[in-house]
Amino acid sequence: MADRLLDPDELVRRAAALCGSGRALLGIAGAPGAGKSTLAAALVGALAGQAVLVPMDGFHLADAELDRLGRRDRKGAPDTFDVAGYVHLLRRLREREDDVVWAPTFVRQQEQAVAGALAVPRDVPLVVTEGNYLLADGGFAPVRDLLDETWFLDVDPVQRRQRLVTRHVQHGRSPAEAEQWVVSDDRNAALVEATRDRADLVVRL
Repeated sequence: MADRLLDPDELVRRAAALCGSGRALLGIAGAPGAGKSTLAAALVGALAGQAVLVPMDGFHLADAELDRLGRRDRKGAPDTFDVAGYVHLLRRLREREDDVVWAPTFVRQQEQAVAGALAVPRDVPLVVTEGNYLLADGGFAPVRDLLDETWFLDVDPVQRRQRLVTRHVQHGRSPAEAEQWVVSDDRNAALVEATRDRADLVVRL
């Protein structure tokens, strides 16, 4: 594992090097609020049609199901995702047997996943996926072997928590509610941070 301070251009070049004649999968892991989705979207935009972003958050269980399970207050914990569905999608993306694979996305304004929202054509050489638990054990364990390369996005914890509070306020929570949610989310962040050393590259922007 390498731990390096890299500028965005270097990261784009590293991602572009994965684009070959076949299909490569790049994973970006990190704690909530680390900036995974921002980095992943920037990479896909810079690669201009050579890459598609498929977020792990598209496999969040619906709020109604979390209510039924009594897990609504722990949304974002490992067991609040359809892990098997995510692993199955990654396998389909790697095998490239279908002309198009339709993947779900996650709409933050609604805090809900939306099925069939992302098209991944067979001829796109790079799939970028990002999420908290790409390097985790348990049901997520098969994910690492399905990815050609995995990066861990490392940021200052104070800055990361401030980003999360701001995000939750922007999406309708009061500042007090946002702070309370972030405190609860710290348990998830600790689980993610424990997987840092399993990445191929630790990125500090």
